[in-house]
Amino acid sequence: MTQGTDLIERAGKVIAVHINYPSRAAERGRTPSVPSYFLKPTTSLSSGGDVERHAGCELFAYEGEIAVVIGKTARRVSPETAWDCVAGVTASNDLGVYDLRAADKGSNLRSKGGDGYTPVGPDLIPAAEADPARLRVRTWLDGELVQEDTTADLLFPLPLLVADLSQVITLEPGDIILTGTPAGASVAEPGQTLEVEVDVPGTGRTSGRLVSRVVEGAQPFADFGARPAPDEKQREEAWGSRRPAASTASGADSATAPAEGTTTPAPSPASVLTDEIRERLSRVATATLSVQLRKRGINNASIDGLRTTKPGAKVIGTARTLRYVPNREDLFTEFGGGFNAQKRAIESVGEGEVLVMDARGESGSGTLGDILALRAQVRGAAGVITDGGVRDLDAVAALDIPAFYQNAHPAVLGRKHVPWAVDETVACGGTAVQPGDVIVADADGIIVIPPHLVDEVSTAAVEHELQDEFVFERVKEGHSVEGLFPPNAEWTAKFEEWKRSRA
Repeated sequence: MTQGTDLIERAGKVIAVHINYPSRAAERGRTPSVPSYFLKPTTSLSSGGDVERHAGCELFAYEGEIAVVIGKTARRVSPETAWDCVAGVTASNDLGVYDLRAADKGSNLRSKGGDGYTPVGPDLIPAAEADPARLRVRTWLDGELVQEDTTADLLFPLPLLVADLSQVITLEPGDIILTGTPAGASVAEPGQTLEVEVDVPGTGRTSGRLVSRVVEGAQPFADFGARPAPDEKQREEAWGSRRPAASTASGADSATAPAEGTTTPAPSPASVLTDEIRERLSRVATATLSVQLRKRGINNASIDGLRTTKPGAKVIGTARTLRYVPNREDLFTEFGGGFNAQKRAIESVGEGEVLVMDARGESGSGTLGDILALRAQVRGAAGVITDGGVRDLDAVAALDIPAFYQNAHPAVLGRKHVPWAVDETVACGGTAVQPGDVIVADADGIIVIPPHLVDEVSTAAVEHELQDEFVFERVKEGHSVEGLFPPNAEWTAKFEEWKRSRA
């Protein structure tokens, strides 16, 4: 395979697409009808390694992308023949400092043209081995997956980009086209590591991981020329949403965003739900877990009044949370569109997590539909719970992911709700849920277990169900429940003997 250094040496020009993924269009709140482009200087190319956030800047943004490398001269080619002119694809990171966008007038020259701001590589996947509609791009920040999408539903397919550019620009061997970034692009800080990989799922074909480490620049900008000028709009665009941006804004800026409230960072599911604990929970009923929580003073631990799309399915996972507030037209206009809290929650839910939605029990509109439920499924979520309505119920029910809901309703969420906050303490179905709580759902209902109790509760629940099994067998044999349920000392001794005989 061609190595990253070869790509840099051969490149004559670098052309980047503004918006191309539907998820990014939703994040930006605009969907272009035709592709638009900007140029990056070849001096911005690198093969990874250290990349500098300019001194005095705060908004160093990453955008994992698929880079298309031209293999032979293309001039006025058609979309049907354009891929014949491509040498291959590799990973790229369209880096930039949003602090400098104010002076760019849309060109992105200073904000995205810095030295090293276009790492590419490490390896080229030959075009003949890469179906342009079956590629995947993923980005990691300090080892956490933050972007993942495929080219299956691009606004502008990769061959079309080549053909479109070739109408007015001669594309030459070595030229690089950056083809857009999916949702999830955000800000990296000095000391953090970024990785981008492009692959062809199911084939083993991969670009390898392109690794860049962010370092703080030491040389301040001179007094002449434009200086870094971050503002609330650039913070919002760099972070990918208004809420993270507000955390770095001035007091005056942050006052325009929804208040953060009390948030509880979600623990890693693996740190709470070990394989051993998950196995225990899979063996016990929520009714038993409810008893054990009650013994420990937790009486209000069930999410009530909901039905499920998957009767009989058991769900075990850690909670992520989303909160809606009552619709107010001005708030919905400001916070309901684009990459709103609902979409951010769906795009950040991870493997083995359960998204719990606080809709205040208001069922007069949908809070989940088939597209977002499918996206949660693709991201590996264990389930979705809302105490509001669900749209597209038949389609949602046909998915593999279990969904819990109050009722079906055809209206969109803007009729009753504004998506407001992600990963803070919420109320759902009459109980409080915090990010990182353990959720267990079965035919009896939905139980919320505080993470610090899950080991103890799951262990006790297994013992409890063994005792219930013993009692059930004795009652089946004809014994009275008097003294047996709950067991007196005599029956407790017999239970221990029975348990030893089964070991």
